[in-house]
Amino acid sequence: MTALVAQSFNIKGIVQGVGFRPWIFQLAKRFQLTGHVLNDGQGVSILVQGPEMALTGFRAALDTERPPLCRIDELTVSHAQVQDLQDFTIAHSSAGQAAAIVTVGSDKSSCDACLAEIRDPNNRHFGYPFTNCTHCGPRYTIIRNLPYDRHNTAMAGFALCDACRQAYEDPMDRRYHAQPVSCPKCGPELTLRGAGGEILAKREQALAQTIALIEQGKILAIKGLGGFHLICDAGNHDAVTELRRRKCRPAKPLALMMPSIEFAKQYAEGSSAEWQLLSSQERPIVLMAKKQHQADAPALSSAIAPDIDRLGLFLPYTPLHTLLLDGLQRPLVATSANRSGEPIITDGDEVLQQLGKSPLAVVDAILDHNRPIINGCDDSVVQMLDDELQVLRLARGYAPLSLPSKSLASMNIVSKSLVSMNTASKSLANKDSGDNSSNKLPSLLAVGPQQKNTLALNIGNQLYLSPHIGDLFSVEAEGYFERTLQSFQRLYRFEPEAIIRDKHPDYASSRWAERQNARQLEVQHHFAHLLAVMAANDYSGKVLGFSFDGTGLGDDNQLWGGELLLADCQGFQRLATLSPMTLLGGEQAIREPWRLLYSLLLQNHGIEELQQLAVFAAEPAAKLTNLGKLANSGIGPKSHSIGRLFDAAAALLANLRLSQYEGQAGIILETLARRAIAAGKQQRVEKLGLELKLEHELEPTNTRAELVLGQWQSAPLFSALLLAWRTEPDSELLALAFIQAIGKGIITAALKARNWLKAEGIDELPLVLSGGVFQSRLLSEYCHRELARLEFHRLKPGLVPVNDGGIALGQLWYGLHQPGLTQSLAER
Repeated sequence: MTALVAQSFNIKGIVQGVGFRPWIFQLAKRFQLTGHVLNDGQGVSILVQGPEMALTGFRAALDTERPPLCRIDELTVSHAQVQDLQDFTIAHSSAGQAAAIVTVGSDKSSCDACLAEIRDPNNRHFGYPFTNCTHCGPRYTIIRNLPYDRHNTAMAGFALCDACRQAYEDPMDRRYHAQPVSCPKCGPELTLRGAGGEILAKREQALAQTIALIEQGKILAIKGLGGFHLICDAGNHDAVTELRRRKCRPAKPLALMMPSIEFAKQYAEGSSAEWQLLSSQERPIVLMAKKQHQADAPALSSAIAPDIDRLGLFLPYTPLHTLLLDGLQRPLVATSANRSGEPIITDGDEVLQQLGKSPLAVVDAILDHNRPIINGCDDSVVQMLDDELQVLRLARGYAPLSLPSKSLASMNIVSKSLVSMNTASKSLANKDSGDNSSNKLPSLLAVGPQQKNTLALNIGNQLYLSPHIGDLFSVEAEGYFERTLQSFQRLYRFEPEAIIRDKHPDYASSRWAERQNARQLEVQHHFAHLLAVMAANDYSGKVLGFSFDGTGLGDDNQLWGGELLLADCQGFQRLATLSPMTLLGGEQAIREPWRLLYSLLLQNHGIEELQQLAVFAAEPAAKLTNLGKLANSGIGPKSHSIGRLFDAAAALLANLRLSQYEGQAGIILETLARRAIAAGKQQRVEKLGLELKLEHELEPTNTRAELVLGQWQSAPLFSALLLAWRTEPDSELLALAFIQAIGKGIITAALKARNWLKAEGIDELPLVLSGGVFQSRLLSEYCHRELARLEFHRLKPGLVPVNDGGIALGQLWYGLHQPGLTQSLAER
């Protein structure tokens, strides 16, 4: 008789609610093992016994197969006592285990099996817009509490019919314990309502009439997984322009939902990696290159992405969207349903209240359903840099993002009290990071920045980054911020022992933090950008980091945004910065980029000379004279922002006088530069000699003495740009030259920093590129290639947004490495 061996497996990660236990059940049956599997407080526990060869095969399958939505972060195996077991079972969690704290999965798009069912007239799910299984469908957006059981979700009010219950209770069925499982007999249903709230149709007729209304050029609000979209026919120019008018969105590009990959390829060009990303189960909005219109493809409205060469495309990600696009067979505009600048709307009555009432009515009708959205979640936005994924908006499909930290794993996950905080030294040139391995981790909350806000928190060594919340410039946005926080507190029974926030006192997130009783810790904005990438790599050593964005309060109370920092988890040293420019008119200069251009040129040119330029012709001479005097007086806020340089360049090269949405200048410059590349103008760039030089001033002031590598000189760059413009006003060539000048400035600084560090006796350090400026695809790809050629090691951000959407994670990473926020085991 073959000897039996028993083993116990403890598995952590995304292993609950994703079909993991039934897969283990099927695996055990395949290898003829006995034992059991159950959910526990940390994840999943498995006991298996059988012949040693069978256990070896079982273990190998654990490593090589797995359900599609499962993620194993930690797997431990130990020997167990052989027992008298006759079968393999799925054990029910005990009452204590039912309170497990586990990672909440993100929502995923429909799997192929479910899509086949809704298209099969002989299947009971035919045409059913809420079909799902353990391999797909909603997770985060429907969960109210943990554990992830049906009564804790938005499906609590829908009793299973006999057929659905049979599938739900069968371990061999892919719907085993799929909490949102339902069918036309027992599940949610569609309702089409007019802008006044009146019911127009239900169920299949609601979908049929929705399709008819879109074909008639109407604008509808349609409920998705995490909120409503505003939808219209992308080929109907009148409908698209009317949507822009109603939503007060004159220029910002609109996302397009395509019926299929084949449809998308008629309108966009991309690499194999981009097409794979578009069709991935996360179904993000992917920024791709526009394709010249093909005669056999239905035309898109020119108002979708005016004056730029990119389209934001995504594919249907729910059965409802699939059925809608199957019926229409045309691209749709699908943008978040909200008023401009407000968070996405998740409730049908709120859509009617905000978007359905005259005289400001945005929608003609809404397609609603009766499955509540518990947690709002917008669409993710991504792009590919060569073959590297860059997340611009972390949301559906990716968020909540959970990052297990192995470097923090040795710390206990619960802290009972806090000790006093110590102020960290900024000078890091000859200092090593401290070792916190003997300390326990507190539970911390990081509340993020003002724009592109997200939240971050930790449960022990598991770090969580929330979905995109947005810009906190309104009461509604602040309310969405608080609701998101409440969701995480409810799910993880989380109460922060300390709150980490930005140093800017007027951010809404900072003001919220100040109102709380928990201890506070501040982190400088651009330092947090670098820390976010460090957290994404589970790295706590020193880095050399470029932090380039539009704004952020620096330690000297000036506006930073063009920084080269030597940093670790304790603090940073500022090695270089962009030379300051005066913001003529304060924040008005950010909205009107010509003011930034004027400020930069005034450093080397006279007022009378500049008044003759066409870019300033629309402004009265007296106004330009007064602004010139203001600039020469040295009075007014100063900015060190690389992002503002992009604004100024767009003012000169594209006559961008009024910025209509964030990042518009960078998008326009990239469009012009790509046209230059397509026309073969790269060889002419070097002859222009544009440079962003890094050098010291002759007499540095005390406040700049710390800048051991100096300042990037922006005024000479713009004088050279103006001279080139006067000589040869080729906006495409000059846009490419400008972006490459920024890139060369980065590479030159990296080389200078490498030499300085070597002279200081510091080993080669990893590089970090972070901040919204690095959303420029051309700039980032140029830097990535050059840094690789020069053999720099770069830490990649992974799924963490390179823009302000990652700031909260950086704040959290800082807090978790402060000795003052931990308490040694010996002190307890």
